[in-house]
Amino acid sequence: MDRAEPGTPELYSIADLAEEFGISTRTIRFYEAKGLLAPRRVGSTRVFRRRDRARLTLILRGKRLGFTLREISEYLRLYDVDPTRTAQTAHLDRQVGERIAMLERQMADLQITLGELRDIKRQTEAALAGASDAAE
Repeated sequence: MDRAEPGTPELYSIADLAEEFGISTRTIRFYEAKGLLAPRRVGSTRVFRRRDRARLTLILRGKRLGFTLREISEYLRLYDVDPTRTAQTAHLDRQVGERIAMLERQMADLQITLGELRDIKRQTEAALAGASDAAE
């Protein structure tokens, strides 16, 4: 997670990361308070390393994919304890499989709901057309 990309800085301020990721500094402080990020401090200033930036990337991706902060925290913790990343990869595979199954169930439920709503819409449009014809 801490592999350097050519030309990337070594250190970031909270404002740098907030601007880069399009989030507020408050969001970054929240993730820090939850133990997901651990910037160094120089006086009262937070100094983030490449590792923190990479973790923030994973946090935001996990949130975008619908994972909870607890699930994201477990994933990050596994990264720290398993240099081979085998446990992390297996954990992620399970989480992703569960998330896919949940989203597929939701999609099926949405299809049913959409079908019912379309049917109601057809009925109400027919009723309104009938009422309009009767009024003429």
